[in-house]
Amino acid sequence: MTDTSTHLDPAAPEPVHVTRWEDGDSAGAPAAVLVHGILTWGDDERYGFAAQRPLADRHRLLVMDRRGYGRSPDIAHSDWAADAEDVIGLLGDGAHLVGHAYGGVSAMAAAVRRPDLVRSLTLVQPGALRPAARHPVVAEALARARAATAALPAGLTPEEFLRAATESVGMATPEPTPARLRAAATTMNERPCWDADIPLGPLADAPFPKLMISGDWAGAPEAYRKYAGEPLIACAGHIAEVIGAEHLVVPGYYPHTQQPGRVNAALRELWDRAERA
Repeated sequence: MTDTSTHLDPAAPEPVHVTRWEDGDSAGAPAAVLVHGILTWGDDERYGFAAQRPLADRHRLLVMDRRGYGRSPDIAHSDWAADAEDVIGLLGDGAHLVGHAYGGVSAMAAAVRRPDLVRSLTLVQPGALRPAARHPVVAEALARARAATAALPAGLTPEEFLRAATESVGMATPEPTPARLRAAATTMNERPCWDADIPLGPLADAPFPKLMISGDWAGAPEAYRKYAGEPLIACAGHIAEVIGAEHLVVPGYYPHTQQPGRVNAALRELWDRAERA
């Protein structure tokens, strides 16, 4: 299996780093573009897509580092709309698309703009709260997120942000490595994805197959489930229903890292079905 790194456009002022995974059997296969969430990067073992690497036996995996994360260049303010343009640039003449959390919103925006380039769309607990804003749990979460963003203290360091973002909901704080702290610095300055007004109609009308993957949040710390899990569960159900996506619910709260076998099997089945169609 080959593991190579490249940039979307080396001549561009802010190219996007991409890790490419493929073996001999997948060299000519359609690509799959994977877009990560917050506090992480594409091939990160803790929150990223490292556990999806076995899928490279039959598909070329393009594991993107969003701007300001991983080995992509710095950016003052990361933005799901800018991510969408980067994603579109990786789709080539057609690729499968997978997005987690913030990356799920970026993937949704890319699919709305260029549905003709998407072979299938998989959303792993996308952070798009606004499309489900009428749900009372989601409405409360949106109000809480807006207030928390407005109240971020000036001079907060990435290490303090990383600790607050995890300890406040009962999660263990990851080791503050330089890569993790850089991801935290980008996360604390990026355009909120939960307030993205992504239209669901174009996704519902798009002909490609769609899959929603979410956790049941069993085993999550109580605060994490209440403040993050319950809104994401409500949003996943709403978005899946509106866009006509199959909905796979797996145990836990980080589906692609905690349940890689189930998630990878679902991705294989979706990609194979899309190719047959």
